[in-house]
Amino acid sequence: MKQLFKATIAAVVLAQASFAQAGIYTDQLSQCLVESTTVEDRNKLVTWMFVAISSHPAVQHIATVKDEDREQANASMGRLMMQLMTESCGEHTKKAIKYEGNAAVEAAFSVLGQVAGREIFASPQVAASLSGLEKHVDATKLEALLK
Repeated sequence: MKQLFKATIAAVVLAQASFAQAGIYTDQLSQCLVESTTVEDRNKLVTWMFVAISSHPAVQHIATVKDEDREQANASMGRLMMQLMTESCGEHTKKAIKYEGNAAVEAAFSVLGQVAGREIFASPQVAASLSGLEKHVDATKLEALLK
């Protein structure tokens, strides 16, 4: 039950709004992005996402990011994005846009974001923080629902 609960939390956090099925060129671009990045690169992506999310009014009071840190995250992600799109995966990017439109790039980076997010959630520190939610959930009620 705990594994299901943790998987559900991760799925909720990583959920994407796009339900469109990716085409072959988007799939190839997605694969290239994942294979062309290191854990350090994916951590840059997660940092950039966290910095962006920290601007939302719902979390501003608990996640303050300094302007220079925001600029550094944007610059780092900008360099990574350009390197991936124009060098490492340039041909895949070109074909995906040509045959499947600009949404292909968004979908491919979404896949990269999901991979990076899974790596973040695999961290023992993050898992420990997520487990704090368990004491506020009625496991008996959930188990009864599944029977």
